[in-house]
Amino acid sequence: MTASPIGLKVWVEGIVQGVGFRPFIYSLAVDHHLTGWVRNTSGGVEIMLNGAPENVDAFMTALRANPPSLARLDRVETHPTPVQVFQGFEILASQSDPDQFIPISPDVAICPDCRRELFDPTNRRYRYPFINCTNCGPRFTIIRDIPYDRPKTTMAGFPMCPACRSEYDNPLDRRFHAQPTACPECGPQLYFEVNSQPIAEREDALQMARWSLAKGKIIAIKGLGGFHLACDATNSEAVAELRRRKKRSDKAFALMAFDSAAVERHAHLSPEERALLESHSAPVVLLNRKLDSLIAAECAPGQNTLGFMLPYTPLHLLLLEPMSGFPDALVMTSGNLSEEPIAYSDEDARERLSGMADAFLQHDRPIHMRVDDSVARVFDCQPYLIRRSRGYAPNSIQLPAPAPQILAAGAELKNTFCLTREKYAFISHHIGDLENYETLQSFESGITHFENLFRVKPEAIACDLHPDYLASQYAQQRAQRENIQLIQVQHHHAHLAACLADNGWNSDEPVIGLSYDGTGMGTDGAIWGGEVLMGNYSGYRRMAHLAYVPLPGGDLAVRKPARMALAHLWAAGIEWETDLPPVKALCYEERTALRSQVEHCIASPDTSSMGRLFDAASALIGIRQEATYEGQAAIELEAIADVNEKSFYPINPDNGPIQMAGLWQAIISDWRAGIPTPILAARFHNSIVHLSVVICDQIRSRTGCSTVALSGGVWQNQYLLTRTVDQLKSAQFTVLVHHQVPANDGCIALGQAVVAAHLLQAA
Repeated sequence: MTASPIGLKVWVEGIVQGVGFRPFIYSLAVDHHLTGWVRNTSGGVEIMLNGAPENVDAFMTALRANPPSLARLDRVETHPTPVQVFQGFEILASQSDPDQFIPISPDVAICPDCRRELFDPTNRRYRYPFINCTNCGPRFTIIRDIPYDRPKTTMAGFPMCPACRSEYDNPLDRRFHAQPTACPECGPQLYFEVNSQPIAEREDALQMARWSLAKGKIIAIKGLGGFHLACDATNSEAVAELRRRKKRSDKAFALMAFDSAAVERHAHLSPEERALLESHSAPVVLLNRKLDSLIAAECAPGQNTLGFMLPYTPLHLLLLEPMSGFPDALVMTSGNLSEEPIAYSDEDARERLSGMADAFLQHDRPIHMRVDDSVARVFDCQPYLIRRSRGYAPNSIQLPAPAPQILAAGAELKNTFCLTREKYAFISHHIGDLENYETLQSFESGITHFENLFRVKPEAIACDLHPDYLASQYAQQRAQRENIQLIQVQHHHAHLAACLADNGWNSDEPVIGLSYDGTGMGTDGAIWGGEVLMGNYSGYRRMAHLAYVPLPGGDLAVRKPARMALAHLWAAGIEWETDLPPVKALCYEERTALRSQVEHCIASPDTSSMGRLFDAASALIGIRQEATYEGQAAIELEAIADVNEKSFYPINPDNGPIQMAGLWQAIISDWRAGIPTPILAARFHNSIVHLSVVICDQIRSRTGCSTVALSGGVWQNQYLLTRTVDQLKSAQFTVLVHHQVPANDGCIALGQAVVAAHLLQAA
């Protein structure tokens, strides 16, 4: 006897729009002989099912077990309903609700199906630079509002031709309701521009750009989230000229190659690194350079890594299509002057990039939200983010507990902001360093867009303690203007809390936090950065820290590691003898002024910064005396370190702040004895590893705490990270590291948000 039909209403939350979810539901329902409907709403996807109980059960099992690859099911609710009469199963029009919100999919790299069609001469989209489907293409960069429907994207100005409309309306087609769907007849087009004048269109424009790159020219290319500046990565003169025009002295450039095989000609690839390169997020992946690589040394001066990404749009694939005489790798760096936000509108690009680019490869699909490329490397077989942006943002992070609606303004450097609502933390794309008006505008417009997309009206704003940070000033002014609560969060507590949230920590038990970075205002007014904390979301205790040393000239000492080295030697009571590299690097007059500064506390705030300790070590052993970008001295110190060296210099962490006099004396002694620089660099790193493990062991012996969270920009150092994690685990510690957000200040907004949430809920 056949069981009577039942009715079931299903509610699904998560990333379920713009990822082929409704066609999946349609096919699943038809396959299981169910009637009813599915529709998008502003808060998720709603499904009505009628059918035999066993078929409904099978449908629900398949829904939970095998959703579309780009979907993320955060919540699935079911409610029995009376049986209704439906003629079949259909997809209804979207339902908008101004009070609802939904996670938004990030932009997704071109999928294998679209890639095949792109190079198939029999396909009507053959060599069309904007081919996409529900499994790939632009999302976040083109969406203006939710629900994610074409009229609410920048594709609204491209009416579909009959062939595209047929695909778009067919639930069984993989382009069903793929909002950027287009073809050569109805969609965006390429053009090549010189001196603001188009001189070629479509395929001719593409080939003109390729020819120009092969000839050593610098081309501005409009991509997914903004403009890139591109040149032949094997042409030293072209790369050097790009550096001169962009005013970027030494910082590494991102590179792009056609496929993993092309990347492997220049860099070593583990299976995990290959998977990350080829993932739908398609970040720039930091890889160890091969000695025989033809990539110009000017692409990554002083480094043994190269940052490669694969083409994530059809335009990039066509641009890098292998051909005799064409470079197999391009520099693909952000279209901006150093420290400015990436250009993303046509007018802005012409104004800001014309002095840097010989020509422009443009297209007429508007970009609504500028988004830089993400940067990552592999650690412990998992992605370890350096910059979280395209391909990841605005993916939400699920919080351990529901949170009020909060805006966290983030840090000054590597800024991101964060909004919380219920169990979600919506972390922005990488904004950059808030050091100029243009970046501040990008920060403010991004906040407005996120608040609109996710229907957040903050009831509190969290920010850093530092009063001069532009993000903090924005938070203070807005809190006052809107009469909402302002919550200031200490920088290194935010690092600790962010690492906990990144790992889904849902306990009130405190953990040991090694918060190592360059700068963050402490509660005593000093600049912290070498911090050993013990705490949780609600609070912390400062268990240990590097002894304070002067930071002579503030930011000047950051730009000149030689100054930092001499400040450390002065604090340790070590003479500035004339044979030492940092002494040689500074003229007599500068050394005299520097000594007066540190002795009389003139523009020399106290700092416990671990980042500045690495700078000092780099300068002391002769690697880097002056930095042209943040972290350069430490990056080059890591790059030269001998990975086979095991010895270290013992540092005694007992009896108050951690003193470094013994470390400096030992390094100077070895340096004078002629110990090679790579050995000295490794011994310094090993010393910090040993110190970190010893401190954690001492705290465990006093408190019983055996969980350690590693956060702060210093933990981007893979030599330090790998050895510290290995030794902590060997000592039976549980170690938490970042994977969803960077360890650097890109995680601060998340930490501020969860600290603020706990304070509000405890009040």
